[in-house]
Amino acid sequence: MKAQRRQLHLGLFLFGTGYHPAGWRLPEGRTDGAYDPQFLKETAQKLEKAHFDFFFLGDRLATSVDMQHLFPSQMTRLEPFTMLSYLAAATEKIGLIATVNTTYAEPYHIARMTASLDHLSKGRASWNVVTGSDTRAALNFSREKHWDNAKRYDYAEEFIEVVSGLWDTWEDESLPRDKAAGRFADPDRVHDLNHHGEHFSVAGPLNVARPVQGQLPLITAGTSARSQGLAAKYSDMVFTGTNVKETAQAFYREVKGRLKEHGRQPSDLKVLPGLVPVVGRTEEEARAKYNELNALVVTDFNLQPLSDKLGIDLTGYELDAPLPDLSASQTALHWAELARKANGREDLTVRDLFYFFTVTVRGHLLIVGSAGQVADVIEEWFEDEAADGFNVCPPYMPGGLDLFLELVVPELQRRGIFRTAYDGSTFRDHLGLAKPANRFALQLKG
Repeated sequence: MKAQRRQLHLGLFLFGTGYHPAGWRLPEGRTDGAYDPQFLKETAQKLEKAHFDFFFLGDRLATSVDMQHLFPSQMTRLEPFTMLSYLAAATEKIGLIATVNTTYAEPYHIARMTASLDHLSKGRASWNVVTGSDTRAALNFSREKHWDNAKRYDYAEEFIEVVSGLWDTWEDESLPRDKAAGRFADPDRVHDLNHHGEHFSVAGPLNVARPVQGQLPLITAGTSARSQGLAAKYSDMVFTGTNVKETAQAFYREVKGRLKEHGRQPSDLKVLPGLVPVVGRTEEEARAKYNELNALVVTDFNLQPLSDKLGIDLTGYELDAPLPDLSASQTALHWAELARKANGREDLTVRDLFYFFTVTVRGHLLIVGSAGQVADVIEEWFEDEAADGFNVCPPYMPGGLDLFLELVVPELQRRGIFRTAYDGSTFRDHLGLAKPANRFALQLKG
């Protein structure tokens, strides 16, 4: 029997005004995408029509007005569960990923919210677990300081254990709702959690029935040793950010290599880097859009952050001067090469490199080109096991997404690496994951 070909996974990382910091300034760019319910609904429905795996909402618990120049789409936005509950009613198949910062939350509360969303969406909810890197959040939650990395991860691991345990406190057949017998619930199939740990003491059971998926797919992010350990133990999908294929391949091998120690298979965890596609009907059209976006960036052209990244001081150079000799820094040579690919020419200026750095400083893979050129890179990373798919971050909305859906997705389907129809109705189905058995039912059988 011929083995089934591995399939690409695609999702949208929603940036209401686009991933590019100047996306909102384009004549056709949306400025209010994060708040317009009709726009949000239409976006989710477009993704579902294209058979995307998921619609993903990031989140952070602090903000400031100075974010408007480098990260306007994340400066203000709707709370994830509220928005996704609305989108659950407007869609039927696509997965819905909400971000929860465990450092500033309680497990019982999050177990209720996630289970509720899974029921409302009929099995399409997912939880992106973050511990938070913005130290300002502490001041919004009556704390004097943000916890260190070790404490945040210790807290998050126990948090996940409690939430996943609460999801199982009601077995699938625990609510017979038997009118004739007058028995609404089966007490033998309802379980106390009785968790007593370092950070939490939770009795249970949850006051929401077991999620449709049994256990919601868990998402984590990051490349540190601690985040890799968390991903290997708990995650069904991990988000990463790198624009170097070799780096992505090394991470892919490392994190999947750690699954065995937890009794898991490589296919149990999907690795999805971020992708920023600037797509045009031709290569020239894509380059023109990239240049148009860059020209709209609001900046004082402070070259110090770029110099720090490269390890070469560029602060004394004119913006339109050619790049100096960068051979003293492999990092600088790498970034210059990526910027040349984005610009489509060799003769870069300091300004060109500054713009590329401004757009890609958060680490996601930027591809500028025609549908075929974008699909080539996606296929290369996929086939060479640098990725199982991509978390797509359109540079501007809605046009950046529309061109990807219209031009790139059909090309990926033609190449046989992306679905033309959903095989199931839940998010676990999209990821090829079976519904797990209830831990309490297994204990009783054992």
